[in-house]
Amino acid sequence: MNPSLDRTYAQQQDEEDVLAPLRDRFHLPARKGGTRSIYLCGHSLGLQPKSAASAINEELAAWAELAVDGHFDSKRPWVSYHEQLTPGLARLTGARPSEVIAMNSLTVNLHLMLASFYRPEGERNKILIEKRAFSSDRYAVHSHLEQRGFDPAMTLMEIEPRFGEYIFATEDICESIERHAREIAAIVLPGVQYLSGQCFDMAKIAACARKHGCVIGYDLAHAIGNVPLRLHDWDIDFAVWCGYKYLNAGPGAIGGCFVHERHGIALDMPRFAGWWGHDKTSRFAMPEQFVPLRGAEGWQLSNPSIFAAAPLLASLEIFDQAGMEALRAKSIRLTGYLELLLQASLGDHVAILTPNLIEARGCQLSIRIARAPDEARAIHQQLTHQGFICDWREPDVVRVAPTPLYNSFRDVWDFVAALHSLCIGSP
Repeated sequence: MNPSLDRTYAQQQDEEDVLAPLRDRFHLPARKGGTRSIYLCGHSLGLQPKSAASAINEELAAWAELAVDGHFDSKRPWVSYHEQLTPGLARLTGARPSEVIAMNSLTVNLHLMLASFYRPEGERNKILIEKRAFSSDRYAVHSHLEQRGFDPAMTLMEIEPRFGEYIFATEDICESIERHAREIAAIVLPGVQYLSGQCFDMAKIAACARKHGCVIGYDLAHAIGNVPLRLHDWDIDFAVWCGYKYLNAGPGAIGGCFVHERHGIALDMPRFAGWWGHDKTSRFAMPEQFVPLRGAEGWQLSNPSIFAAAPLLASLEIFDQAGMEALRAKSIRLTGYLELLLQASLGDHVAILTPNLIEARGCQLSIRIARAPDEARAIHQQLTHQGFICDWREPDVVRVAPTPLYNSFRDVWDFVAALHSLCIGSP
C-alpha cells in the first residue's frame, strides 16, 4: 500500500508494525481530564519505561535491607553497578566494551575529555565548533580556552552554514579543517545538531580530522539511541552523551562517554583523577599515587549514582530487545511519513529545516511555521493546549520527533492534522 494522506493508512501501518507493542512499555503522559497526549518530544526528554520504577525500587529495597553491604551483597552490587550498563552502551555506540563508560552528566564528561584531549601546542591552540552550538558545549569549550590562558575571541573557531542556508555542508567542514589544520588542536561537533536535527557525517569528518592530526570529539546527546553509531570503526578520539533524551533514563540521568582504545591504554595521558578511575585491585587500599584503569573507566571520578543509573538499565533492556537496526528502520518510515504529510498537507505554510536525506537526519524534524514569530509561537502554544507535546526553540523553530520506541503513525497523522487546522483551517 503506497503512502496516502488518509488516516486509515496510518492505522494500517500501526497494525502491521512489529515494534508497536513497545509503546505499552512506556508511560504516556495524559492531559488534564485523562485524555491522552501525543508526545513528540523524545529529543528533549524520553518517556519513562514502566520498568524504571521497579529498577529503582529494587535498589531502594537493597539500601533498606543491606545498607552499606549493598555495595557488595545486593543482587546488582553497587560497586560494579555501572558495568551492567556497559554492554548496552557499547552496542548503541558501536564501541568495544572497554571504550564506553556510564558516568556523570554530559557537560561534566565534556570537561573531563577536554582536560585530556585539548593539548594546545604553539600555533595549534584553537578549538573548532559549529556556529550556534548547544550553549553548554560552547560554555565548556570557552572556559577551557580561558583556563589555558587563551582569548576565546582568537582561539574559538566556528564553522557555519553557507549564506542563506541552515544545514552544514560536510565538504565545508572538511575544507575548513584542512585549511586551518595547523591551528586546530581539537574539534568538538554534534552527532545530530540539536536545533536543526541534521545528522553530521561523523565518519567522513573524523577521517578528515585524523588525516590532518586534529583531535575529534562528538556530542552525541541527540544521536545515541537515535541513529546507528560506529564510534570505534570511525576512529574518533572521544564522545560524550546524556541519558535522558532518546535513552529514556529520566531527568538528570547518568550520562556517558567514549574513549577510543588507543587512548585507553595510554595510562600516562593527562586527566583529572578520582578514586573510581583508579586501578580496582588497589582502589580500597587508598594508595597515594593514582594508577588509572585501562579504557574509558580510567576517566571515572566517583562511584555513580545508583538511582540515576537504574532507569538507564531498564531502558537499555528495551533497546536490546528491539534492536537498533529495527528501530532505525521504523524511525526512517515514521519521519518520512511526517515529512510527506507536512509537505502534502501544509505546503508553503511550513518549511522543514532538517535535511531530507535519510542518512543526514535522525527522527527529528525541525520546522518553521510561515507566520510572524509571535503568531508561530501562538500556534505552538495552541498545539500544546490540544495535547501535542513538541517544543519551541528560539527564534522560530518547532522541533518534532516521532520516536520509534513509543510513537505511532497515527500520532504523526493527528499532529499534522492539528497543525493544518491551526495554520489553514479545517478541511
